[in-house]
Amino acid sequence: MSKPSELGSLKIGSYILLPVDNPNAEPCRIVEYDTSKPGKHGAAKARIVGVGIFDKKKYPHVSPVSAQVQVPLIDKRNGSVISKTDSIVQVMDSETFEVFDITQIEDEIKDKIAQGQDVEYWKVMDRTLIVRIKS
Repeated sequence: MSKPSELGSLKIGSYILLPVDNPNAEPCRIVEYDTSKPGKHGAAKARIVGVGIFDKKKYPHVSPVSAQVQVPLIDKRNGSVISKTDSIVQVMDSETFEVFDITQIEDEIKDKIAQGQDVEYWKVMDRTLIVRIKS
């Protein structure tokens, strides 16, 4: 799920779906944002570089600041780690008590996750990612 937004209203640290015209766009975090002022031949342009939340690839994009882009809706939730294998972490949601498997984990915390810990996970575009360990 996503919502439309104007490119000029975004900033570094915002999230966007890139490439913009692709139906299978990747949710990205903006790491570079530069604008040029309007000139003799048209509107102001924004140059952005986004890094994929899931695949960590860089996605460049240039378009007018008035262009409509899609911003992903990020559902930030908490859960407890029930079990952990090499590639899958089983998590129980703290509110709904739903149990599910997560394969995507941030690289910095991949080795630190243990059974019984509370974690924060994000649901973005029907995919799930463990972001951090709650203390």
